Parts: sequence; structure tokens; C-alpha cells
Amino acid sequence: MDSATAARTAPQDDWPEPEATTRPRPRPRNRPSAWLAALLLAGTTTILGVRAADADGPTPLPQLLAFLPLLLAPTIAALLLAALARWRVGLVWGVIALAGVAWFLEPYGKADEPKGPAVADVRVMASNVQFGQATHALLKAVRKEKPDLLFVPECDYTCSDTLRDELPRSDYPHRTASEAGGAEGSVIVSKLPLKKTSGLAGTLGMPGAVAELKDGHQIRIQLAHPMPPLPKQLGTWRTELAELRDYAAEGKRENRSTIIAGDFNATQDHAAFRDILDKGGVRDAARLAGSARTTSWPADLMSPLGTQIDHVLATPDFSASDARFLEIGDSDHRALVVDLTLHRPKR
Repeated sequence: MDSATAARTAPQDDWPEPEATTRPRPRPRNRPSAWLAALLLAGTTTILGVRAADADGPTPLPQLLAFLPLLLAPTIAALLLAALARWRVGLVWGVIALAGVAWFLEPYGKADEPKGPAVADVRVMASNVQFGQATHALLKAVRKEKPDLLFVPECDYTCSDTLRDELPRSDYPHRTASEAGGAEGSVIVSKLPLKKTSGLAGTLGMPGAVAELKDGHQIRIQLAHPMPPLPKQLGTWRTELAELRDYAAEGKRENRSTIIAGDFNATQDHAAFRDILDKGGVRDAARLAGSARTTSWPADLMSPLGTQIDHVLATPDFSASDARFLEIGDSDHRALVVDLTLHRPKR
């Protein structure tokens, strides 16, 4: 056998194996864009995760949750960056995050109409006057809007005296107040007769009362002004919102009409505020009137850039036909005016 024949008949096991060919994994074509997209999506996802977990979390999450609708901007930016980088994982991640933001943009809480005939209309106005600076601007708004119940957080001594002197006693003969300086002062002024109650204990003044309608029906009323969620005050913020929740829940247990109004320093994206709605059995009047997520603070920013921390909450025996946020000037808050109607179930 010659050498050529031997080579043809040699066992094939001795032949070298062909090298395996593997496709390289697709990588983002623009690495900086992909990294920036990942950073934006990580932040957005963290905030959405806390919201989905029905929690508020530590600083800075409660502060960021107040502006949850603004997450649309970084989420859309991240999607564009992922598309620029041709990063498939980022695109899928971005779509999921965008869907999460859209889901939580929906107004929170029930909005069903109360049963029974309407028995009384009550116009409520709530206005934080920023240490009393906007008192005279508020007076102009009160004379125009003519609320039945006026809730004024941050009404200092001068503000309280001015409201007493400038508002006609014939129109507003009744009031209750936590007299104090700076942000600690708060006042409720009323056309309706008031029976003063102890109110709620808080760092800032939160007076309360019972208002009486002409037919003798009574409405529990409470001014809300818990501490804001400052980094070193989160415990106080949660505790004081829980006091408002317990106040609302007491009215629910006793089946008593209740209105809570003022500066809550919280939005529908805070679990502590949703607790007031869910466990307290009250509803947000702006939500009922179709004005959910209308900006109330800070007043000097364009509406999409702010958040709604001023609320009027009422028990389910109230309907709301209108809710307006007014620029009164000289305050970092917009005033909220709500038209409520009390319904009484048929017996």
C-alpha cells in the first residue's frame, strides 16, 4: 500500500475537529447612551417599586414620590437613549417603566355618587397663606368666592387679627383657631355655627370644630397641616398624617359627616395619604370633581411641574360638583375652592 492510499484509509477519528462557530452577543452600539439610559431607568424603577409596594420609603423617596408624574420625562428620555444605542433590554425595560408611570398617573380613590337626596350645599375654601403673607390676597378671593367654610393654614397672629377685622361679622360670625406665630398658626372661619373641639395635636396648628346646618345636621370639620416630609422629620410627618387618618376613621365608625381640608403636605402617591382615604373612609373632592393632580404647590411653577398637596376630603355622603385651584398671589400655594353637596339616605 502506498502512502497516498494509507492516508485515504486512515481512521477519521484522527482528523482535527472543526472549530465551533458562536455568534457574539449583541451589545449596545453607543455604550454611553446605554449607560445613561440604564441610570435613568434604575432611578425611575426604584420610585415605581416603592409606589407599587404601597410604601413611602426613606429619604429621598417620599420627596420624589410627590412628583411622580414628572417621571414621564426621564422614562421617555431613557427610551430614546436605548433606541439610539440599539439596546434591546433597555427598550423593553423602558416600555415597562413607561407603562408603570402611566398606570400610577390614574386618579386614586373612589368616585361613585352618594345615595339619597341632596339636603345642603357647602362651599369650602382652603388656602395656605405662607406665614400670613397672602392674607390680603386671600381676603379678595374670599369676598369673590364667598365660601361657607374657610380653612387657613399658616395664619399667624397678624393674619388671624386681619381676618377677624376685615371679614364682615354678619357673613362670618364664627371661628376657631390655633393662635400662634409663623407657620404654626391656623384658623377656621365659618358662616355656619361652630362648636369648637380639641382639634389634633401637631407641630403646626390643626384646629377642629363641629359645624351645624340649618336643619340641625352636624358636620365634623378639621383643618389639616401636618409637618412636611423633610429628611429629618419623616417620622413626624407619618405620625401626623396617621392622626388625620384616625380622625377620619372615627367619623366612619360613628357614621358622621366629616370634612378635612388644608395643606396635607402629601399627594395621592404617598402611602400615608392613601391610608387616610382607604382606612379613614373619606374621598378627595378634587378627584370627585375631575380635578385630580391639578397643581397646588409650588404656585410659581407652571402647572405640570408642581404637585397637589392641598386637599378637601369628605365622607361619602358628600358629592363635589366643582373644584378650582386659584392663584391668589403672595403665597407658594394655590387656594382650593370646592362645592360640596350633602346627601342624606332615604329612610
